[in-house]
Amino acid sequence: MPGGRRGPSRQQLSRSALPSLQTLVGGGCGNGTGLRNRNGSAIGLPVPPITALITPGPVRHCQIPDLPVDGSLLFEFLFFIYLLVALFIQYINIYKTVWWYPYNHPASCTSLNFHLIDYHLAAFITVMLARRLVWALISEATKAGAASMIHYMVLISARLVLLTLCGWVLCWTLVNLFRSHSVLNLLFLGYPFGVYVPLCCFHQDSRAHLLLTDYNYVVQHQAVEESASTVGGLAKSKDFLSLLLESLKEQFNNATPIPTHSCPLSPDLIRNEVECLKADFNHRIKEVLFNSLFSAYYVAFLPLCFVKSTQYYDMRWSCEHLIMVWINAFVMLTTQLLPSKYCDLLHKSAAHLGKWQKLEHGSYSNAPQHIWSENTIWPQGVLVRHSRCLYRAMGPYNVAVPSDVSHARFYFLFHRPLRLLNLLILIEGSVVFYQLYSLLRSEKWNHTLSMALILFCNYYVLFKLLRDRIVLGRAYSYPLNSYELKAN
Repeated sequence: MPGGRRGPSRQQLSRSALPSLQTLVGGGCGNGTGLRNRNGSAIGLPVPPITALITPGPVRHCQIPDLPVDGSLLFEFLFFIYLLVALFIQYINIYKTVWWYPYNHPASCTSLNFHLIDYHLAAFITVMLARRLVWALISEATKAGAASMIHYMVLISARLVLLTLCGWVLCWTLVNLFRSHSVLNLLFLGYPFGVYVPLCCFHQDSRAHLLLTDYNYVVQHQAVEESASTVGGLAKSKDFLSLLLESLKEQFNNATPIPTHSCPLSPDLIRNEVECLKADFNHRIKEVLFNSLFSAYYVAFLPLCFVKSTQYYDMRWSCEHLIMVWINAFVMLTTQLLPSKYCDLLHKSAAHLGKWQKLEHGSYSNAPQHIWSENTIWPQGVLVRHSRCLYRAMGPYNVAVPSDVSHARFYFLFHRPLRLLNLLILIEGSVVFYQLYSLLRSEKWNHTLSMALILFCNYYVLFKLLRDRIVLGRAYSYPLNSYELKAN
């Protein structure tokens, strides 16, 4: 425009000293990146770090209600009753008779062949199944304390009588079994313990959860390292016999207390929290697997090992009952040892951990890239290089090690808080529907009775799972802005 002020041309604008995209996203010197001119020489401009330019928003957690959970004593009692019912059903499947036949047919006047049942074996199995209930009774009585010396003496006497009675019954049944059965059959009595003994070598790895209860996630990084090295040194110095005694003792102990979450600020503390929770979760899963297999073995498999060669029974139905007992015991123990509060704790920790997605070589070559640092909280969408690979941050907070597969697995399992609960509902629902289908198609009286009795137990477990799913589903779907949010 003639006489007007002439503005800068497009070429001048393109060459002006405007900050580049790399500078805005955080190409700081601390991350190993900088600006370069056309000749390749570095420009000495002060570039702020990524944490000063893009600060990740606070991790907001939903508040879930305190859902009722069965106490230790009540759960052990219900679990023991369920195992006794399953054991009774297995004996029906093995020793049933056709008692409704007329008297001129070769039949029996009772529903079971009671003369073929080994009562010493049944008593031995009952004592083995009652080990957790007995220890729960002793633990609850010990927690109650003694108000006086008389009360304390009565408590000690009752504990001694109970343990002596169980030990005497166990020895009496073993002596009679040794007299009437071969050595090969007797080896089946202690097979689960023989399988569990090699697993106790990994027992020291599960002790990492002590750091959670002792320090409550608020310790400094140096204190965490010193505590971890101390615990590791003590675990390594223990001999095999001590580890074996502790492992066997844990089979009688109640569930470990649920740790707490305090939204740690340091990336090192977040990763330490994840490692401790991962060890605690693996310990609980190992306990669930062993106790469920232990229960299914003594309830449904061991009676089959002591059946006489002349005794006929339905092998397919007995094996199907074995699988059903194991699945139901697994779901019941998982529901008790991994309650909704514990799953919410794992979900909160996974939200702080974050996730990295590995990208192909050559992709995003024009985008700013940074060198991964363990002391940085990386925001979502940032590209970093670690171990000669390119990764992209997927979570709102990302402090995980990009090449650590265990961190990626932890985030996959727990970043959705209802994943485990949905899996348990799917398993238990499938079992219930299959049992209903088998009940409708059953033609034998023992099949109908066994399905009906087991279904009553499964209805209770499925009801608890569906109740938790409905309540937690509405709690997690509620808008976060309506809560009293807790940010780090």
